[in-house]
Amino acid sequence: MKYKRILLKLSGESAGGPDGTGLETTVLTSYAHQIKEVVASGCQVAIVIGGGNIFRGLGSSADGYDRVKGDQMGMLATVINSLALESFLTRAGCSAKVYTSIRMEPVGELYSRDKVSSALDCGCVCILAGGTGNPFFTTDTAAALRAVELNCDVLLKGTRVDGVYTADPEKDPAAVKYENLTFREAIEKNLKVMDQTAFSLCSENNMPVVVFDMNNEGNLKAVAEGTNNGTLLTR
Repeated sequence: MKYKRILLKLSGESAGGPDGTGLETTVLTSYAHQIKEVVASGCQVAIVIGGGNIFRGLGSSADGYDRVKGDQMGMLATVINSLALESFLTRAGCSAKVYTSIRMEPVGELYSRDKVSSALDCGCVCILAGGTGNPFFTTDTAAALRAVELNCDVLLKGTRVDGVYTADPEKDPAAVKYENLTFREAIEKNLKVMDQTAFSLCSENNMPVVVFDMNNEGNLKAVAEGTNNGTLLTR
C-alpha cells in the first residue's frame, strides 16, 4: 500500500443509490467490501460520510429552516449514515466504530483524536460522524480537519464520478477530466469539488486529495495502492 493511513470521505448521495436519497443496501454492501479489502491489506481507514441523502443543511434556510438548526439536522443525518455503514462493515467481518463530534452516547463515542488514532492503529475502521460539530462547516471541511488531525497520508474523496472535470460530466458530455490539479487552480477555476475552507485546510497542511469513483468495485484499493484512477489535488 502506498498510503498507511487514509481519510475516506463519502457523500451521502452516493450511499443513497441512483436517485441519491435514502439508503441503498447494495451500495453500502459494496462500500463495506471495498473498505474491508483495504484494511486487510494493512491500510488504516477513518471515514467521514455526508448526510445529503437524508437532509442537506446547506441551503436549508432557503426552504424556511433556521440555518443553525438546518446544519444541526444535517449533522444528525451524517450520524444515521455512519451507523448504517458501521452495521454493514460489522456484518462483513470488519471491526468498526462510530465516533461523534458532539456527545451522543450510546449512539457513538465522543470523538477524541488520540482515542481514534489508537483505534486506527489496532485495525479498527473509525467512522467520524456529526461533521465538525459546528454549523456553517461542511462535511468536506470536517474530512479535511480530521485528515490533518489524525496525520493521514491522504484524503480520498469517493464520489459517483471518476475525478474532477471542467464541468459536471453527468450533465455536460463535453466535460474534460483533470488528472492533476493544485488547490489554487481548483479555487480559481471555481471547481465544485470541495468548499474553499476544506481546500485551504488541505493546502496549508500539505494534505493531498484524490477524487475518485467509489462506486466502481476495486477503485478504493487501487487508489490506496497509488494508482491514480481519479484526480490528484496537491499544493
